[in-house]
Amino acid sequence: MNAPPDRYAVIGHPIEHSKSPAIHTAFARQTGQHLTYERLPAEPDAFAATVATFFADGGAGLNVTLPFKTEAAAYADRLTDRAQRAGAVNTLARRDDGTLLGDNTDGIGLARDLERGLDTAIAGARILILGAGGAVRGVVPVLLEQGAAEICVANRTVAKAETIAHDFADMGTVRACPLNTEEDGWDLVINAISAGLGGEMPDLSPAIIARARGAYDMLYANVPTPFLRWVAAQGVARRCDGLGMLVEQAAESFALWRGVRPSTVEVIAALRQSGDPRTP
Repeated sequence: MNAPPDRYAVIGHPIEHSKSPAIHTAFARQTGQHLTYERLPAEPDAFAATVATFFADGGAGLNVTLPFKTEAAAYADRLTDRAQRAGAVNTLARRDDGTLLGDNTDGIGLARDLERGLDTAIAGARILILGAGGAVRGVVPVLLEQGAAEICVANRTVAKAETIAHDFADMGTVRACPLNTEEDGWDLVINAISAGLGGEMPDLSPAIIARARGAYDMLYANVPTPFLRWVAAQGVARRCDGLGMLVEQAAESFALWRGVRPSTVEVIAALRQSGDPRTP
């Protein structure tokens, strides 16, 4: 009798339109892995209970998306070094002893997509990041490790950005500034403001993008995001949404769970061509 497939899922709120099931199903088919992958909705106050039930029912691993990444870090029994530094988790893996390992693959996913999808080198770059949420904590240390000359975290609540700057100050030059900064000279501007999911973006100064080599939105959709529409209006030709990051970070999660890293190029291309909504 064949063993049942291992069970995986993505948990978040909202989660109905997540592309993660399609991505991991494609990875499983590509690598010959026996598994299922589903969406796991959870109300904002029900993360712990939902996760406990999932793993008690035999679940093998979870991806974690908005708004639960920091809560997942507290929930895990053990964290990888990069998740510990980030204070945020996007991947939970059940180990052989029943404990949960928390990892953060956001940073490596972004770094791979910046260099592959946006064709923009991280080493030596001055980078402005808009927003200071859990995803930002996951990407700042990786960008610093890969040689970013300077990172500035811009946020409406500057104190929140200052906390991130303080926490990673030992890794390189990282500081905070207000979201309405007019400072220029950035090589790369990255949007990580989740409000953009609702089609809204705060007023930004055109100065921040005036000399940028590229712009990247960590969000993704079936049409250009508000941020990417704005940078296009400013004349920035090299721009990209976060679909590639989604697939790259998923591949890193898949490798943690299954011990094999799938190819991402074909999966990204298939999603680009699908025409389906690509909201988280």
